[in-house]
Amino acid sequence: MNDRKVLKVSNLNKIYVKKGSDKVEAIKNLNLEVKEGEIFGLLGPNGAGKSTFINILAGLVIKTAGTVNVWGFNLDINPRQVRASIGIVPQELNLDPFFSPRKLLEFQAGMYGVKKKDRITDTILEMVSLNSQAESYSRGLSGGMKRRLMIAKALVHQPPIIILDEPTAGVDVELRKNLWENIRLLNKKGVTIILTTHYLNEAEEMCDRIAIINKGELVALDSTENLIKKIKNKIVKLKLSKAIDISDGILDTLKVITKRDNSMTLSYEKDKLNIGEIIDFFNKKNIKIIDMSTDDGDLEDVFVSLINN
Repeated sequence: MNDRKVLKVSNLNKIYVKKGSDKVEAIKNLNLEVKEGEIFGLLGPNGAGKSTFINILAGLVIKTAGTVNVWGFNLDINPRQVRASIGIVPQELNLDPFFSPRKLLEFQAGMYGVKKKDRITDTILEMVSLNSQAESYSRGLSGGMKRRLMIAKALVHQPPIIILDEPTAGVDVELRKNLWENIRLLNKKGVTIILTTHYLNEAEEMCDRIAIINKGELVALDSTENLIKKIKNKIVKLKLSKAIDISDGILDTLKVITKRDNSMTLSYEKDKLNIGEIIDFFNKKNIKIIDMSTDDGDLEDVFVSLINN
């Protein structure tokens, strides 16, 4: 990954005007940049504006205001070049059941105006592990193969940016991991990935940086690591040599979440209290800690705190 910006969005707005005088601000002054070679996560609850944003990039929705530059092309001045620079993999499976993967990719390449001598159909089929099914009807492919074929369709014109819209929605854990591997493989080959997902563990596992939008506004944009560092509270689970009755605030920011017999779960703000102080507290009470586990929180905690602010 380098610092070249493959996508730059400045003061982007989209207002939908409903019947009468009602207006809906789907996107409000959105500013973000995506670097070449990164896996960039775009997160937000339903109705946050993610789909509107993707549809603007795809040329399906006309923005109200703002500037969009993709691979150096301005959306207003060079819309065709912008579309040629992006491959979009929609959430819905949209395949002709009687086309084979090879025929489908050849047809898609023709739609993009790719000359026969410039097509890389075999390379793409191998890249998404469908070379063995190249001549099979699409209707006979498994769910995972169909998902990979959707990714292959988006690659026929060799775009430098791929947008994956909820690529693992409704699939099982094994298939999800298989798709993750394919996405990582594409990224290693130099393709920049923009990923929208409802699975926060997926974003945490896959993404270099993450933007979180809510009600059309950007509420966070940082590396995945830095976003997780923003979690203030830490959880500690303890199994003690004997039961003890403690209450909230006995140590700075310490709260009792659950307490049963000689086991308890506590939370505390890691910037104001450390685990050593908690251990010392029990030692002074002559209580041994038999077992202990801590939880630093995850991206879900960040997400919930940000969208609830």
